[in-house]
Amino acid sequence: MNIDEVQRFLVENHNAVLVARKRNGSPQITLVTAGVDGAGRVTISARKNTFKVKNISRDPQVSLLIMGDDFHGSKYYQVDGRAEVIALPESMDLLMDVYRRRLGDQMNMDETRLKIVDQDRVIIRIEIDAVGPQSRG
Repeated sequence: MNIDEVQRFLVENHNAVLVARKRNGSPQITLVTAGVDGAGRVTISARKNTFKVKNISRDPQVSLLIMGDDFHGSKYYQVDGRAEVIALPESMDLLMDVYRRRLGDQMNMDETRLKIVDQDRVIIRIEIDAVGPQSRG
């Protein structure tokens, strides 16, 4: 298994579980919708005031479990990497790209921009350092 395989999987599969670290070192686990940008980094849109954003801003080392739509029998991958949080206004074009890649022709540009601003969205961008095996054997 290699990083390229995970990046290809992320083009069509967006369900993920993000693991960040709380101040005391314990895991902070949350469901996210993940994608991949043109440079192969994992991308996640989030509200600025969430715990995941606060925890990543303090400790950027994260892990993700990325899976297909079926819980049982679906392919899944573990990704480890370093995350960065990019806030508005710098993140607007990046966030629009995230939504465009995920929604395609269904995306309404004006509504999406308004939603991004109204919800004070940021982008979490993760450089993939390592990918884990799906299973042993």
